Parts: sequence; C-alpha cells; structure tokens
Amino acid sequence: MAVTIRDVAKRLRLSITTVSRALDGYDDVADKTRERVIQVAREMGYAPSRAARQLRRQQTDAIGYIIPASGNHFTDPFFSEFIAGLGDESTSHHFDLLVSTAPPDSPAEREIFERWVQSRLVDGIVLSRMRLRDWRAKYLSDNDFPFVAHGHTHQRLKYPYIEVDARAGFEILVKHLVERGRRRIAYIGASPRFTLQYDRLQGYQNGLVNTNITFDPSLVIEGDLSRTGGYEAALRLFELAKPPTAIIGVNDLTAIGAMRAAREKGLVVGKDIAVAGYDGTDDSEHTQPPLTTLRQQVYDIARQLVQMLLARIAGELVESKLIIQPELVVRESTGG
Repeated sequence: MAVTIRDVAKRLRLSITTVSRALDGYDDVADKTRERVIQVAREMGYAPSRAARQLRRQQTDAIGYIIPASGNHFTDPFFSEFIAGLGDESTSHHFDLLVSTAPPDSPAEREIFERWVQSRLVDGIVLSRMRLRDWRAKYLSDNDFPFVAHGHTHQRLKYPYIEVDARAGFEILVKHLVERGRRRIAYIGASPRFTLQYDRLQGYQNGLVNTNITFDPSLVIEGDLSRTGGYEAALRLFELAKPPTAIIGVNDLTAIGAMRAAREKGLVVGKDIAVAGYDGTDDSEHTQPPLTTLRQQVYDIARQLVQMLLARIAGELVESKLIIQPELVVRESTGG
C-alpha cells in the first residue's frame, strides 16, 4: 500500500498541515522541522501528489509558449532551438512546458491566449516574434498575467524581455559585405508588423550610410521568414536590370531560400553572389556552401527567459531588459 502524507505525519507526530507545508517549501515552517520532514518522507518512500500540491498552491507548475507560425513556418529551426531551451530550463525547475501554435494575429491565436489565461492552464507565458503593436503583450499586461518576451514592442508596456541588438548586427553585416567588394546589397525582409523587421531594416540602412552607399529601394523586398519566401523574393531581385551582388536575409531560412534561387540562376554562391542570414541556427552551418550569419544564442536566450519568468511568477523583482550583441559568423557564402 502506498505511503500517504497521513503516515508521514503520524511517524513524526506532526499535523498533516505542518508536513504538507514543509514539503511545499513554505517559510512558516522551521528549517530543522522541514529538513526532518523531508528526510523521513524520503525514508518512507512518500511521493507527494503533484495534483494536490498544485491545488493547494493554486499553481499549475507549467509555463506556456504559443508558436506564432503555421504551415511550413512551423519547421523553422529557430523555433526548434527556442523550444528546446524553454523545455530544458523548465524541466530543471520541475515545471512543465505547454506548447501550441497559431498564425500571428489570427482569431486562433487570440482564442488560445484567452483560454490559457482565463482557465489558468499555465502560470506564465513566453512570447517571441514581437510585433510593433502587440495585442498579446497588451492583453497579458491588462490581465496582470506573468509573461516575458524575446524582443520588444513599440507600445508603452513594462515587462521583462531579452533583446538581441539586430540593428548593430546588420550594420556589421553590411560592412562585412562591403569589405568583400560587394556594394549592390539587397535585403529580403519580413512583414512590417514585426519588430524584427523594423530593427533589421534600420540596421541595413544604417550600414549603407556608414559605408557611403546610396539606399536603393528596389533592393529591398518583403519575404515571409521562410525558405520559399526567400527563394521567390531572390528570383524577383535577379530579374532587376541591375541585380544585386549580395543578399541579406532577415533570417537564416530566408537566406537559404535565396541561395537556392542563386544556384538555379547558375550563380556560384560566395563568388558570383554573396548571401548572409540571421539567427545562427545549426542549419546555417550545413548549407552548401555554409552560410554566413549573425548568431543569436537562441537556446541560451530561451533558458534565460524561463528563469526570468519563474522569478516573476514567484513575485521576485526581475530586470526589465537584457540587451545581447549578435556574433558575426563568417563562412563561405560571402567568400569566407
């Protein structure tokens, strides 16, 4: 027969309430008593009911992440590394990670957020792919629901986030391409609603100014953060009367798609055309040729976000923002 909390309390000659609060880590139980309770419970082989513990503490011991993507976007290696980091760090703190997916700004995305918050399915939420005006951040703030984010919005909202300085990174990337003799540099971006598009485009434009290159709007084209989007956008760039000598993708997938388009046009990537991306996912190292990229430590950032979120759930003060510099990884796709 399984050992119950009543059995542990009887052995220790303590109340069930005292034993329960000791095992749950409440600070109104003396340290010596708590240590004794934990030791005896372990000796007796008592395993507390997680469901009962969650009910007593009114917590689910779970955090949530809703992937802002659909269809082929779900295969983005950024999300794979990000979820791995979230999951590993959550597990190390005995929390579960609940993951779902929905297209950005869709009714399905709103329905999931509202259901998770109103039914308290999770204790907190991690956001990514922030938008200039992000209804998710506003909704969670209005409902005083714990959340952290990878990136910022342009709204006046206070929440903890980790930001990678993409503007500075893209300035460095443009400089790198110019030093390789490339001056007609194109940029395949993303939807203007995303903060990442705003910041990376600004970095690209600043990089042109810094290297005395006149901005040419015909070299800026919108993609959709996917391989296919990068491929189709690059084909349009190659149809220009004066096609680019270099292409920067808003992310690695976009750049990988552009490399495919270049090969179909008979161009040698790294020689006839330079291509670079952003994210530094594992996939970028195994393309042919290997892709030059701005690396953000996706896995590590995800783990840090979980730490920030759990601290916020516990009611602790959390640093409002952390700015990280991306690393330029030069490979053969830009003449390495």
